[in-house]
Amino acid sequence: MNRPTTVTGASANSRARRSRALARLFFLGPGLAYLIVFLLVPLALLISYTVVDRDRFGRLTYEVTAENFVRLLDPLYVNVVVSSLKLATIATVIALLIGYPTAYLIAHLPRNWKTVALVAVVLPFWTNFLIRIYAWNRLLSGPGLVNSTLMDLGLIDKPLELLYNQGTIVTGLVYSYLPLMILPVYAAIGKVDPQLREASANLGAGPVRTFMSVTLPLTLPGVLTGCLFVFVPSFGNFIIPDLLGGGRSIMVGNLIRDQFLKARDWPFGATLTLALLAALVALLLLQAVVLLLQAWRSRRA
Repeated sequence: MNRPTTVTGASANSRARRSRALARLFFLGPGLAYLIVFLLVPLALLISYTVVDRDRFGRLTYEVTAENFVRLLDPLYVNVVVSSLKLATIATVIALLIGYPTAYLIAHLPRNWKTVALVAVVLPFWTNFLIRIYAWNRLLSGPGLVNSTLMDLGLIDKPLELLYNQGTIVTGLVYSYLPLMILPVYAAIGKVDPQLREASANLGAGPVRTFMSVTLPLTLPGVLTGCLFVFVPSFGNFIIPDLLGGGRSIMVGNLIRDQFLKARDWPFGATLTLALLAALVALLLLQAVVLLLQAWRSRRA
């Protein structure tokens, strides 16, 4: 007697599941199609280039070889990677030292002033990246504003060599990506419950100890995110080393660009790109492990 009712209920549940599946496909479909066309297909093509060779004219010969991966160990390219790591790390540390206090101050401003400060932080992104770097080139050049101002003040007798060195490259990297450090740190600080700091102070902890034991651990996810946001584009940048470094300090981005556009060595350029992607994925995994360890320690505490 109850069997028709059971069958009808099962059929209704089946139709409901199909409807939910179609709804998910409808909303996820465009995003998945975009990822497949513009991410997975180019990535597969890139990987395929890493195992082929080229002739002396730069044409692909489609002969399977592992030589491209062996060339990665060449001291010339290893030195470029090490130099890129050094410059990107220095830029990230400086951005953190500047960005964390800035984010902390913004988080404790009155609500109306927070909006003004955040707009000021993201304001440089409203201007084309290339134009901003050209502006730095003009400011730091021999007859530029910096040297002319110092000479007018009588602080120097002749223009300083401010361009075409690693310090200028680091300055350009910090300037370009500092907002990417400030914003995630600001978001992390804004999530910290003020009562936790008050409880730490009531228990006798001073401002420094409260910061080190409460604020900093709770904002660590934002710090790691900001460091990644600065380090990743700094490591692969090629415009700043060209315009502010004068091509004297080659970074990984310059090396990859030159392999594709100048040397016409697409297989090795693809291999360098794949190695760079692998390194960035390793950094993301490291960030995830650190956050998981922090969450585990918090639960145990």
